[in-house]
This record gives sequence, C-alpha cells and structure tokens, in this order.
Amino acid sequence: MKFPLALLSFGLILLQGPAVLHGRQAPAPARGDVTPNAGAQLPKVLLIATGGTISNRTGGRLTGDELLKSLPGLDRYVRAEAEQFANVASSELSIPQWLDLARRINAAFDDDQELAGIVVTSGTDTLEETAYFLNLTVRSEKSVVVVGSMRNPSTLGYEGAANLLEGFRVAAEPASRGKGVLVVLNDEINAARDVTKTDALRLDTFQSRDYGILGVVDSDRVVFYRAGVKRHTAAAEFDIRELTDLPRVDVIMVYQGASGDLIKAAVDQGAKGIVIASAGAGATSGTQGEGIQYAVSKGVFVVTSTRTGSGRIASGRRGRGGADGDARAEPILRIAAEDLAPVKARILLMLAIAAKADGAAIQRMFTEY
Repeated sequence: MKFPLALLSFGLILLQGPAVLHGRQAPAPARGDVTPNAGAQLPKVLLIATGGTISNRTGGRLTGDELLKSLPGLDRYVRAEAEQFANVASSELSIPQWLDLARRINAAFDDDQELAGIVVTSGTDTLEETAYFLNLTVRSEKSVVVVGSMRNPSTLGYEGAANLLEGFRVAAEPASRGKGVLVVLNDEINAARDVTKTDALRLDTFQSRDYGILGVVDSDRVVFYRAGVKRHTAAAEFDIRELTDLPRVDVIMVYQGASGDLIKAAVDQGAKGIVIASAGAGATSGTQGEGIQYAVSKGVFVVTSTRTGSGRIASGRRGRGGADGDARAEPILRIAAEDLAPVKARILLMLAIAAKADGAAIQRMFTEY
C-alpha cells in the first residue's frame, strides 16, 4: 500500500518531535531556565539583612524573610535562609555594629560548614565602606556578597529583587570563593576594595573605574573575568574578636585656601589618625601643612590619599614624621595611601591603629591591602 508523500512527511515530523517544526529547529531551553545542579543538593546561602533602600518600602521596611519571599525562582538556585541584623539606612550603622556584623559572619561560617556563602543587604550610600570593612575582617574564603538597590520597593522600576537574586547566585557560585567580598548590583560583580558609588541616582552607579568589573551575572551563568591580587578576608591579619570600637580617624579634604584648623581640631578631639583627601598626587592648600605638622607632633598618623577618584600616592618623602623629607624624624607617622580611596583608607587605618601597628607596618599594610 502506498501513502501520499505529504502524509509520510507529516508522520516523520511527529516522530522527530518538537525539535523540527515549520522548516526550522525549535529553540532549546535557555540554560538560565534550567534548575542549576539538577540532581544534586543546592548550595546553602544565608541572607543577613541590614536594611537600606532595598527594603525601604513605603509604610514599613521589608524584613529579610519578606525579601526572600519576593524572589520567585530563588529555590532553583539555592537553599536560602534569612536573619535580621538591622533594618536601617547604611549611614546609620555604627562602627560597633560593623564589628558585630563581621563577627556574625565569621561565626556563621564557623558554625555551619554546609554554608556556601552569605549575602548582606545594605543601603547604597555607604555600601562601599561596609563591604571594604568586611573585606578586611571576614576570616573565610567563602563568598560574602553585598547587595543593595537604588530604588525602593514602592518605586516603579525597583531593581532590588533582581540584585538580590543575583547576589544569591554569586554567593552560591564556586568560582566566587577566594575572591574577597564582592559587590553585586546591575548585573555586575565588583571587588569591595575597588568599587565606589559614582552617581547619586543612576542604577549603574557602582563602578571600579579604571580597574573594571570582576565579572557579570547573566541568565545562563555567573562569569568571572579577573580577580584582585591584594590581601583580603582569610589572608588578612586583623583580629576583631575582642574589639568593641575602633580608633577615631577623620577624613579632611583639600580645597583652595583650606585651613589647617580642621586638622588641629580633629586631633584635639581625639583623632588617632587623619586621612588627607589631597588634590592631585598629594598637594595640600592654605595652612593645611601647619595642621599636618601639628598632628604629627602629637603622634597622630597622617595618611595622604587623593580626592581625584583614581591614581596612586606613592610612598617616599611623605612617609616620615616631621617635615616632608626629614629622614631624621621618628617615628614614621606620614603614610601614603597608595590607590585606596579616602573613605577606604580611613577603614584600613582604623584597623591598623587598633592592631597597634607602627608606621612602618601601616605603610606595609597600605601596600599589601
């Protein structure tokens, strides 16, 4: 018995299934739509919520548990748990709270060996500072990812849920291990050491300027392109277990005709260190030089950074106490910040002073971290 050619062709299509239809191949399922680690237990990731715009819904802030419930599909990537550390704007977190947060993260990793990583929510205003502090004080190679959002949950275009989901994916990604504390927003992964907030409103505000991103979070997978080489986390030397606060360090900006009185006042009010956000590659203005000399005479460390947003302050003549270039002056109290931004230089200096490091050791730290 003979069958019409058209009928035979139709039967062939049915046998082949949906892969061939209307003369073209049907698209395969996107990798991002497939549950990762199929057939294996999903990695466990803890959310530690501190507040910020990402939770600042009109009528009341979202809790960590509520943030988890806002993430459809999260259970395809991780086994997520949440705990509430705080629920405030990032600028309201105190230094003692920073210390408690780092200790909590360290304890979580010590107590739960199954934990693959931790996600921390933060307001964006001082997110880069919190992230860098954790980069120096978390003593684990496991992933710590800091996320936030520029729009609140009651705003059209709220991107917080997407940032948080991507933060979980990065925290669960084995390739994230050993890369230090990471900052994830806007589909991009940045190093806590290098990233800075560059715009007050735009979604792409967090950038690492000349150094660039570490990687991206795409629909199919997390992709890393590079890793930092500076010391951090498990390789850091800072022990905060017994600390209840950190020494006072103030940041003073250089501007035309600036007075050194602000530097003197900071010293008189108890500052143990001063970070100078200098013009260009180290210049001061007005009577700031006199203020620096006053600080040095009182045994206060003075770190020179740059306000420009990038570039390096090299150690050298400014590495000595007393007048610039006075090699006889001891101890070493003038420190070069290398390429650390002023607000991050402040964090490293606080931890260095708390560790009772001398000037030579502090300069080494600025070189290594």
